[in-house]
Amino acid sequence: MNIIETKIPELLILEPRVFEDDRGWFMESFNQKVFVDLLNERGFEAPHFVQDNHSSSEKGVLRGLHYQLNPFSQAKLVRVVQGRAWDVAVDIRQNSSTFGQWVGVELTATNHRQFWIPAGFAHGFIALENNTQFLYKTTNHYHKKSERTILWNDNSLNIDWPVEDLELNLTHKDKEGLTFEQAKKTNEIF
Repeated sequence: MNIIETKIPELLILEPRVFEDDRGWFMESFNQKVFVDLLNERGFEAPHFVQDNHSSSEKGVLRGLHYQLNPFSQAKLVRVVQGRAWDVAVDIRQNSSTFGQWVGVELTATNHRQFWIPAGFAHGFIALENNTQFLYKTTNHYHKKSERTILWNDNSLNIDWPVEDLELNLTHKDKEGLTFEQAKKTNEIF
């Protein structure tokens, strides 16, 4: 597995080995031992996944920036199995040297990349093709009362979303998220 480190050390892009021939391809999408070893080598705590989620989004659907408050915070291992998405994680750990910084990565069915997002990060994505299917493993169950949303286009975060040629489709929750400053003031972050 090829590991691509990002400007935020805890956020990792994983590229599994893909074996291709004229019949198709094969890849190991997840191996607990390999994943634990990869994180331990970098001094990070290994997760215990409890839930797998699968979503489908049409082109222009933007979801996020979502997170859950402690003790229900979630780490996620995300990938796209059909279509294409721009995936973003924002560091919302107040004591972090990268607090308020973000990393974006294009995840596609053909590049097979996976994005490791530890707890303490807000997460969102935009579908860049119709029927973009997103799979993600989480380390905690969904807990509606602890879910929070930071406004996807918050000026202080200045996320470079690839939206210039897209008709955006957002839920009310995503349109009305807190600004990053509001989240900080209300102590709705880590």
